[in-house]
Amino acid sequence: MPSKSQFRLLGQRRFLPFYLTQFSGAFNDNLFKNALLLLITYSAGGLMGLSVNVVVNLAAFLFILPFFLFSGIAGEMADRYEKARIIRNVKLAEIVIMSVAAVGLWFGWYELLLVLLFLMGTQSTFFGPVKYAILPQVLSDDELVGGNGLVGMGTFVAILLGTIAAGLLMGFETAARLTAIGVVVMAVLGYLAARQVPATEPDGSGVTVRFRPVVETWRLMALAAERRQVLLAVLTISWFWFLGAAYLTQFPNFARTNLLGDETVVTLLLAMFTIGISIGAMMCERLTKHRITLGPVPWGALGLSLFGIDLYFAVPDDPIASTWWTLLTDPVYLRVLMDLVGIGICGGLFIVPLYAFIQHETPRAKRARIIAALNVINALFMVVSALAGIVVLGLFGISIPGFFLLLSVLNGLVLLVVWRLRRKTASHSVDN
Repeated sequence: MPSKSQFRLLGQRRFLPFYLTQFSGAFNDNLFKNALLLLITYSAGGLMGLSVNVVVNLAAFLFILPFFLFSGIAGEMADRYEKARIIRNVKLAEIVIMSVAAVGLWFGWYELLLVLLFLMGTQSTFFGPVKYAILPQVLSDDELVGGNGLVGMGTFVAILLGTIAAGLLMGFETAARLTAIGVVVMAVLGYLAARQVPATEPDGSGVTVRFRPVVETWRLMALAAERRQVLLAVLTISWFWFLGAAYLTQFPNFARTNLLGDETVVTLLLAMFTIGISIGAMMCERLTKHRITLGPVPWGALGLSLFGIDLYFAVPDDPIASTWWTLLTDPVYLRVLMDLVGIGICGGLFIVPLYAFIQHETPRAKRARIIAALNVINALFMVVSALAGIVVLGLFGISIPGFFLLLSVLNGLVLLVVWRLRRKTASHSVDN
């Protein structure tokens, strides 16, 4: 008999404390990052003699660098030691980092805050492998897709709320000090939730943890390549992060240039995209009928292309000055919003079954290291996405809607890959 709705997991201790822990972490990361970038942009006016654009990109680089340096070590630790303990230690480190960040925000020491972005990235690097590797230990096979759907929804909603909260705080004269209080409070709440995560059995007693940055990360790539189908699933998820990063990065300029929108339009575009992903993630459990199957993935890939192509044609040739209300009431702009919601829904259908598939098909003793490898490749794809945006938009002079169209066409090639992957893995579907 099919399991009940995935939402029942939110009432159970084996899932709820972990869910609240990861939600608070994603919220806090984005509250701090976005508040810092806004403060640098509008208050600091550049640091160390560098322009604002250089500092903003430097901040992004500092946050993502630890994924390349420490993911191998993080995966080994998550496979070697008890995961609930690692989660508590990581959240305790977050309190320390955010407490120092609060001092930097309070006194306007922006150089210190940039260094702390690196430490935040490090903390996220060590949390990432545990985040997805713990789910198969606390959830049954028929709960795995639904649990991943809830985590996916929670992550993107937390990103949205953290981003919005940072923007709202900038409206106050004491924005930096309010942010300082907020990040510490969220870190403490996250740690309190982490203390309630039940202990799990360690998976890999034979795993050796070696403190060799980069070297151990490189070893992850060989581990991920051991099973071709798992590697294809990893690369497919990373493609989605490439695609998602491209959309999210262009939203501010897309809203300003192609929609003649104000800052509320940027927030609405982000909200619609996030709501779409959350809906898609929640739909996966019902569509898969509680089974671990890649059935929804090709349809999600197809939708990403179709809605992306329609978005190109939906952008008005002669835009008018717009606000969030314009987008909701003008049929021309409403079509743009609906396309973004559609892209988000298809994105949720695309990635949630893939995460569940990787968790189920990876040997338990190696699971966290495979997830760590996934995080590294995700980070790499997002860096390449930024470079692609620079080349296509800057060097080739293609418009942002044209860039979106190009991504949608390229996604058609990914559709062929996921269709073949689905056919080859059909026999691995797990019935209730």
